[in-house]
Amino acid sequence: MAIVLITGGARSGKSRRAESRAHAYPGRPVYIATAEALDAEMEERIARHRARRGNDWIEREVPLDLVQALTDTDGGGARLVDCLTLWLSNLLHAGRNWSEEAALLTAALGRQRSPVILVTNEVGLGIVPDNALARSFRDAAGLLNQNVAAVADEVEFVVAGLPMKVK
Repeated sequence: MAIVLITGGARSGKSRRAESRAHAYPGRPVYIATAEALDAEMEERIARHRARRGNDWIEREVPLDLVQALTDTDGGGARLVDCLTLWLSNLLHAGRNWSEEAALLTAALGRQRSPVILVTNEVGLGIVPDNALARSFRDAAGLLNQNVAAVADEVEFVVAGLPMKVK
């Protein structure tokens, strides 16, 4: 089944594009949210996303165990993972080995029967960060995106709300 990676910058329209793509498949879509509401600003962002999506979605909040969530929800409607960079951040903060988790994810994507649309951020398009932690995150995000793009059937880059087909 289709594996679609949608990437772009912050506020580029990635999530809206991914939601539209997920709704194009038959069945009730599943929204796999990796964000955690750790402060008031994130609570507000999550609330805005939920309000925009409406009640058509089955929602799963999965800050860490993404592979298990994909396994548990396979066989129904399309799954939308929003987003891989937050998942990566969660893994790093939890002290988990992100590269092992990424390898498990790419292997799991190859076993999916239902479509998966994954949202990620292109964080390496700006200046080189001035600290080691930020550089490490930027590098890890770039490698994670490359690994998922390699197994994806389609890759789109969204700029100003406009999708561009990459693969």
